[in-house]
Amino acid sequence: MVRPSLINLSAITSASLPKLLSYPSLSNCQSCASPSAKLSFSRLFQECSELRNLSTGRKTHSQMITSGFIPTTFVANCLIQMYIRCIDLDSACKVFDEMPNRDVVSWNAIISGYVQIGLMREAQCLFKAMPDCDVISWNSMISGYMQNGNLNESVGLFLEMIKIGVEPDRITFSVVLKLVSAWKAYEMGIQIHGLALKMALALDVVTGSALVDMYAKCGSLGDSLCFFREMPQRNWVTWSAIIGGCAQNEQFMDGFDLFLEMQREGIGVSQSSYASLFRSCAGLPCLEVGKQLHGHAMKNNFISDVVVGTATLDMYAKCDSLSDAMRMFWELPNRSRQTCNAMLVGFTRNDRGIEALKLFKFMNISCILADEISLSAVLSACAEAKAYLQGMQVHCLAIKTSHGLNICVMNAILDMYGKCRALVNACNVFEEMEQRDAVSWNVIITALEQNGLYEETFSHLNQMLLCSLEPDVFTYGSVVKACAALQSLDFGMLIHGRIIKSWLGSDSFVGSALVDMYCKCGMLEEAQALHDRMESQTMVSWNSIISGFSLQKKSEEAQKFFSQMLELGLQPDNFTYATILDTCANLAMMGLGKQIHSQLLKQELHIDVFISSTLVDMYAKCGNMQDSLLMFEKMPERDFVSWNAIICGYANHGLGFEALSMFERMKMENITPNHATFIAVLRACGHVGLVDEGLRYFKSMNQVYNLEPELEHYSCMVNLLGRSRGVHEALDVINHMPYEADAVIWRALLSACKIHRNVEIAELALKKILLLEPDDSSACILLSNIYAEVGRWDQVSRMRKMMRRSMMKKEPGCSWIEVNSEMHAFIVGEISHPWSELIFKILDNLIGEMILAGYKAVELDEATTRGVWSS
Repeated sequence: MVRPSLINLSAITSASLPKLLSYPSLSNCQSCASPSAKLSFSRLFQECSELRNLSTGRKTHSQMITSGFIPTTFVANCLIQMYIRCIDLDSACKVFDEMPNRDVVSWNAIISGYVQIGLMREAQCLFKAMPDCDVISWNSMISGYMQNGNLNESVGLFLEMIKIGVEPDRITFSVVLKLVSAWKAYEMGIQIHGLALKMALALDVVTGSALVDMYAKCGSLGDSLCFFREMPQRNWVTWSAIIGGCAQNEQFMDGFDLFLEMQREGIGVSQSSYASLFRSCAGLPCLEVGKQLHGHAMKNNFISDVVVGTATLDMYAKCDSLSDAMRMFWELPNRSRQTCNAMLVGFTRNDRGIEALKLFKFMNISCILADEISLSAVLSACAEAKAYLQGMQVHCLAIKTSHGLNICVMNAILDMYGKCRALVNACNVFEEMEQRDAVSWNVIITALEQNGLYEETFSHLNQMLLCSLEPDVFTYGSVVKACAALQSLDFGMLIHGRIIKSWLGSDSFVGSALVDMYCKCGMLEEAQALHDRMESQTMVSWNSIISGFSLQKKSEEAQKFFSQMLELGLQPDNFTYATILDTCANLAMMGLGKQIHSQLLKQELHIDVFISSTLVDMYAKCGNMQDSLLMFEKMPERDFVSWNAIICGYANHGLGFEALSMFERMKMENITPNHATFIAVLRACGHVGLVDEGLRYFKSMNQVYNLEPELEHYSCMVNLLGRSRGVHEALDVINHMPYEADAVIWRALLSACKIHRNVEIAELALKKILLLEPDDSSACILLSNIYAEVGRWDQVSRMRKMMRRSMMKKEPGCSWIEVNSEMHAFIVGEISHPWSELIFKILDNLIGEMILAGYKAVELDEATTRGVWSS
């Protein structure tokens, strides 16, 4: 075979590198030390370096040794650079150590190799041993410390560099300004800018681009734009920096305007500018513009780029278009960890926990290693899906991959256990945390509050304060909710005082929680005053005041707040509509209820199971069981609340058989009944006198459904047995139940005594009632009526004297009716209604016609006949 000449060797390209190694050894070549050989080997090493072809580079190195060629410093530097770029630092060090003569390039190359893999201590030793450090050496060290997170060392080296008189170049300024951006050290950035001006580098395009980026990341977008406009020369890096700055500072429209200007100037597009623009679309959010931008990226062949593709699917996910995000994800030719993270976060944000878990499984199968973001996202997905077992597995994975020490991951683990009601695990994780921030305390306090451990919630707040951590809006929100649940007004007012001192009183989230707390503690005036003082009245605050008044049976006032909210142009949500429908049910205002129903149909909210169940309840309480049943039958989905609403509706209307029929149908559809269901069922049995069935259902609570009967269930049984089998059996239930009887149960027994005319047990029941509620006049009147029925008129007289002596007053009866969207209330003993004369005239006519029809007139006092009217 004819050996190639050295001229041919020097002409070998990267495509022919492997062919070179098939030739016999060049050891006998007399001209191996010629300039052509030097050029050939240096070029071959440079080609391998550029292609990162370590295998061919090693073979070329071997060929150089066997050929007898003694490398010059230049060739050795090329060889070192090749090994470093191919991540083979050991081989690079061997070449460096064997070099007889090293120049500044040799030292810089080996230092950069150590910096590249994060061995900063070794790099520092070489840097100190270097005979003459130039600006490149300093740049390598400053950049290395910054990339490895040691920002203080980077700043220290830069200051030392200036002190000893090494003049920074544009790369130095670029690196140092990145450091300033990471620190958001605006004042330091201004000083660096001044130094760059002094050295006439501020208008250099590299330094200038770094300055634009620094000002934007320090939150001074105005300075960034001002400097950008003054730059004599701008490249795509500069444009990308200013567009990215607009996105970071949430000036999204300015970013779009700059992008259009960039296109008009013919700069073209870049990976980073696309990423920033997609981030802007997600921030607005604006799906239509995002789709147009997606098309623009496709035309410019950027959509297959993993960074642009990741930004695109992140935009779709944050614009609530998960179908497009998923399609984008699967169409990408390469999926990085960042791509998977964007999709995981998208699933979690949209409450698609199961899909997030499936994607995380795909990541593991595809050998895409999870980082802190991946683990935090999938733990949030476990929390949303209540996937306790999967959450424990992810916790184990976090420990195995050493991410378990990351505070963000630990906080996500805490949150997952809290939302999965595994409080023991949550508390153990919290106690084992070496480092805790405000988020950690907020998560454990929220978990305790959401799981009903209110005393522990207060205890952890005190511990947080002892650790010198200041509570924020989320801390106070959870603590105020705990106060509301306990109806602890004193502690709630104390927390309110701390909130005011912390200047958080104007926050809408905290304000809404305080309004809710005051309402639940019965302080409606304070709640209304606080609501009126709120600077920003959001839907949450309006819902708090409306639901608060509704819970306190102030339904008319709740509806007035609803009207005020509508006048302000706020759109009610599902919770608002449900609360207002509840007030319609309380006031039997079917007219307003139907109007709300119409609005729900227009907004397609009626398909929501919570809203539909409330409509079923509203129609039932307004006496319209036909529409209640129709609404129930049309529901696309029913939960136990829906079934409870229709069963209670039938039971309250005395339609016991229909209620029990619905209960049997509920069981056939495999819907598990709860405590509220059995209250309705037992009441239905009481209405139709089905004692045996009532006893069977009562026993099945514990035996079949593992539900421990509560006080209300025993009250129903006392009523059922007392009416049907006699008061002795009812009293036996009271004596053997595991609770202390309340006034409601004793009243049920007293009512049964009236049916059976049992004076002895009636007197016992009244005694118990008056011990619990001394001002209960209705129980006294009921016993007085029992005395009258058995002819004990002396006892009747004694009872009435006792009531007068105790200043007991019977609560006047009240009724109301809605006519032409106006509510008319009638109270016994008042004649203040403007139509009272006309109403009494019609009433007299009706009584006259009743007498003519043969009905017997009953003598009633004026206070009874003339009832009360006020509109």
